[in-house]
Amino acid sequence: MLPCLYHCEQPRGNLISDVAGKHSNPPSEDEGGRQGPFKRLNAMWSSFRRGKRHGMRDPEPIEPDAPALADSTSTQHRCVSGQYFFEYLVVVSLKKTKDGSSYEPQITYQFPKRDQMHRSQKEDEEKTLKAITLFCFPEGINWAPLTEYHSETFSFVLTEIDGSRRNGYCRRLLPGGKGARPPEAYCIISSVACFGLFSKIFDEVEKRRQISMAMIYPFMQKLREAPFPAPGNTVEIKSFIPESGTEIISLTRPLDSWLEHVNFAMLFGCLTDEEVLLVFAAAVLERRIIFIADELGTLSQVIHAVAALLYPFTWQHTFISIVPEILIDVVMAPTPYLLGVQRHLLDQVNDQTDLLLVDLSEDKKNTFIVSDDEKDILPPKLQTEILEALSHRQKTSTTEELNRVVSEAFLLFFVKTVGHYMSHVKYNRSGEPGEFDKRGFYKAIESKTTRHFVKKFIQTQMFDLFIQDVEQQQPGPQQGIFYKKVLEYQEKKKREKKNKH
Repeated sequence: MLPCLYHCEQPRGNLISDVAGKHSNPPSEDEGGRQGPFKRLNAMWSSFRRGKRHGMRDPEPIEPDAPALADSTSTQHRCVSGQYFFEYLVVVSLKKTKDGSSYEPQITYQFPKRDQMHRSQKEDEEKTLKAITLFCFPEGINWAPLTEYHSETFSFVLTEIDGSRRNGYCRRLLPGGKGARPPEAYCIISSVACFGLFSKIFDEVEKRRQISMAMIYPFMQKLREAPFPAPGNTVEIKSFIPESGTEIISLTRPLDSWLEHVNFAMLFGCLTDEEVLLVFAAAVLERRIIFIADELGTLSQVIHAVAALLYPFTWQHTFISIVPEILIDVVMAPTPYLLGVQRHLLDQVNDQTDLLLVDLSEDKKNTFIVSDDEKDILPPKLQTEILEALSHRQKTSTTEELNRVVSEAFLLFFVKTVGHYMSHVKYNRSGEPGEFDKRGFYKAIESKTTRHFVKKFIQTQMFDLFIQDVEQQQPGPQQGIFYKKVLEYQEKKKREKKNKH
């Protein structure tokens, strides 16, 4: 099973996406006989998989020895949801190339080792590991030894052929030692999406790395043996550190599990409320959006926050929180995307048109380097209501409170615009899929500006996939936060109507 490196749309016959079923048509050739951007990306990825890109060598021998991956059935009872905290941890170091002219990223440590694997599985695993090195150091080969380096944490997503997703969490730092030296990256691969939780885990890893690489192994072993907590619960890890003794590390999972991979503070630290609204408008109609920043952590946190604003809908197109320099041609793709691009690559993207190019830098002159008609997308009255709801975030004191205020502001927007969807799904016979009455759905909206927006929104892939899921469900009460908010809103409207009479 080969990773696609990122959420993407691929030509038919090799479909790789978050949701199987519906995909847009494959991109066509560029004018002038040039290869289309997706074909070039596929070619680069094929070459990269063969280990030929930039003379990349196989990983060095991995040490120290670690026990083979335990049988999941024997540990299932330890994990609340049948999940481990993580699949494996790797350390990616920058090593000089054979000619000594530059550096290339190589995996120098892995826990646990994958010993009991078939040959084909090992080959696939090595390709995945090489892909990880690309995302840990997306800047390419232009590195020099440093005496000071501010550690940073960021994340990316690997999407497999079968549509399953794995999250990559990275902490880049300067290893202990004297004199100038290149940074190294610690990367945890996990099926769990919870950025805050893994940031705290990295704090513990970094603390142990400053003592000795050998100190990381027992801590990660304890973590792998620990039960993965349910939302709102805490798990405690006991870990021994020389001169400090045994420490107890508490890892708490947020109560709102659907927001546990998100921290809206970075998004609103980079953009004003009005600017966030314009970005949301572009995303909700599945436009091409590129974010520019120097810091990898800024890019990954902002792009995940923007995707979270779309709840209960899910971004279905190309999604790369940090575009490696080697894959920068993806910006030429004609299909929708959410991309994070480092500032030093701005010259390679600012000649693109028909997109929203957003500068997140502190010293920016203009937030929107390139923009379109985003101001006219959302109904004016609902824009005002979102901004009013967002003003309450100033009163929040914790990340969870902030996330709840922000998410509910945008969730209520969807409740008011498309929350009546269930009334327009017709079920004929028991056991058969329902059928959505699209015309009746938008005709039922009284506001002309809201109806105009909804007519555009129902043409998006995210809405189409959402309705397909609804059609496949059996008639009756639904589950989830969105449906709960819809019922609350409908009850409120009934009370208001009753009070008028």
